[in-house]
This record gives sequence, C-alpha cells and structure tokens, in this order.
Amino acid sequence: MADQPDARRFIPLNIAVLTVSDTRRPEDDRSGDTLTQRLTEAGHRLADRAIVPDEIPAIRGQVEGWLRDPGVDVVISTGGTGFTGRDVTPEALEPLFEKRMDGFSAVFHRISYDKIGTSTLQSRATAGVAQATYVFVLPGSPGACRDAWDGILAQQLDYRHRPCNFVEIMPRLDEHLRRGASITV
Repeated sequence: MADQPDARRFIPLNIAVLTVSDTRRPEDDRSGDTLTQRLTEAGHRLADRAIVPDEIPAIRGQVEGWLRDPGVDVVISTGGTGFTGRDVTPEALEPLFEKRMDGFSAVFHRISYDKIGTSTLQSRATAGVAQATYVFVLPGSPGACRDAWDGILAQQLDYRHRPCNFVEIMPRLDEHLRRGASITV
C-alpha cells in the first residue's frame, strides 16, 4: 500500500482516558485498561489517564484541564452514562460540546444492539467536539468500550480510513473560534 500514490501514513493521536466511578481504582479499572490497551496497540499515545468520582465538578474539571492541554487530541470517558442518580457524565460533558456528534450515539447503539439487544437503551453514550478536541462518552463496561473502539473509534481515529475520518478534519475543528465573533451560532 505504501507504493500507491494516494496511500496515507498513520498519524498517532494523543488520547486521554477518563474513568468515572465511585468504586474503581487503578488496579481494577478494567474499562480504562481496555481503552488504554486498544489505543496503544493501534499506535496512538496515552496522553493521560485518570479516575474521578461520579460528580459533575470532578468530571468536568478533569476534562476541561485536558481540553486546555495542546498535547491532548481526544478524550474518551467510560462510566456514568446510565440512568441512576449517580450517572452524570453526559450532564457534565455535553455542556462543553460546541458541536454534538449525534451519529456516534446512533452507531454505538446499533453495534451494541447486535450484542446485547434492547439493553442498549440503558446507555446514554454521546460524543462531541469541545475546544477542537474530540470527546467520546462511553458506558462503563469493558464490553461497551471494546464495541466503541473496535466498531467506531479504531477506524475514525485512523487517518488511513477511507472515505473519511476524524483525523483529516482535526486542523479545521477550531475554525469557528479563529473567525471571531462575527459568526453567530
């Protein structure tokens, strides 16, 4: 493939992984381990990794720090997407989105439905762009993290994926910020 004139080279991204849980610790964070293993095996770099409790200020604060860090291209969170009173990750992160990625949720649920049927309805997986950084909000199970990575993220975070991918538009994610206040949303 390298001999082809239109062949693209792999571009490694810096990806931060956030586990949202009141009970997980580094030694038993299977979902965070799953994401870390998959992203590094794909050739990306783990920019940072953290575990925070199911509390909006803790979740938002950690992600806002990564959004300000030019060394972080992508944030993937796992946990807190259900319907219990402690599940607040979408509430913490969706207000940060400048652009929602509704298709991510739709495709995630399609993949998940094939594995767990209608139980996929119990997840509020979401994604968006915030401060020119992709943010993906995944359920807290290792299986859901595998499904999201293998079925969506592995391809969309790979510059070689055709016909299009998230990497090729990264340089333009902040166009609205660079144009200034003349554009109203």
